[in-house]
Amino acid sequence: MTAWLLPFLVPFIVMNAILGIVTYVTLLERKFAARMQSRIGPYRVGPHGLLQPIADAIKLMMKEDVVPTAADRPIYNLAPIVFVLPCMFIFATIPFAPGLGVADLNIGILFFLAVSAMEIVGLFMAGWGSNNKYAMLSAMRAVNQVISYDLPFIFSALTPVLLAGSLKLSDIAAAQAGLWFIFYPVIGQLAFIAFIVSTVASENRAPFDILEAESELVAGFRVEYSGMKFALIQLGEYAHVIGASFLGALLFLGAWAGPGPEWLGPVWFLITAMLIFLLVTWVRWSFVRIRVDQILALSWKALLPSTLLLLIATAIVVVWRGVPGV
Repeated sequence: MTAWLLPFLVPFIVMNAILGIVTYVTLLERKFAARMQSRIGPYRVGPHGLLQPIADAIKLMMKEDVVPTAADRPIYNLAPIVFVLPCMFIFATIPFAPGLGVADLNIGILFFLAVSAMEIVGLFMAGWGSNNKYAMLSAMRAVNQVISYDLPFIFSALTPVLLAGSLKLSDIAAAQAGLWFIFYPVIGQLAFIAFIVSTVASENRAPFDILEAESELVAGFRVEYSGMKFALIQLGEYAHVIGASFLGALLFLGAWAGPGPEWLGPVWFLITAMLIFLLVTWVRWSFVRIRVDQILALSWKALLPSTLLLLIATAIVVVWRGVPGV
């Protein structure tokens, strides 16, 4: 009986742990942003506002589900599910410690990159199914922006793959036991900067938040959603940001290879992932929105060629130095 339940038990535990992390990461961002702006932030619900995410979840579950009369109902109703599922599946291949994870695939990094890019399907379905000009315009912007920054995101993520000589995420983490890849001379720092910029852009966060620019599109592709459907979209967005943060910590910050005993590895991994999340949050709350033409120019004219050259330079360095596993 135990052997039969184990394949279902591990994903169930990981999924609920991620849901808990995502729920309280929203509170972390609100508190962090409040401190940056000399505000208090959520404070009234529970001690120091610690129950605010639970109150928000209950409020969203109690709200009425309003469907626009002119909406394409099948696509409109299916879009939040199509949007949130890839954002949860990306955690399937992330090892949180040696032997601790759902599935440590030999092509784990490729699985992560491929599945994470699928969120754009649900995003476009939400814009199209709403039959709203603001939602549709937001969806079209998403096609431009997310696809544009997926390529630099992939190239910057493949730099640690070349340095480790493996597509397996646990091997990449193990290869940083002596030196985190962020400290690899020149290459590591440039790849990490490109990874952070691409992450901010692909997650539609300021200064790249043209998909949901409040002054233009109200709430972007989610403008017609309410209740639990809105909650699913928000859950998917935050889960995707957290997944990218975990990936960044694994690729550049040594994952669980931190100080202290081995059993502290998952805790250290969580701390480094949250540091990357706070870095992305700091960028979001520090810079003003830039124009769509500037966003696309930054990707196609600067970030894409530079990350491609960086990947080629990494390959040359790996061959020259003869890194094990290559």
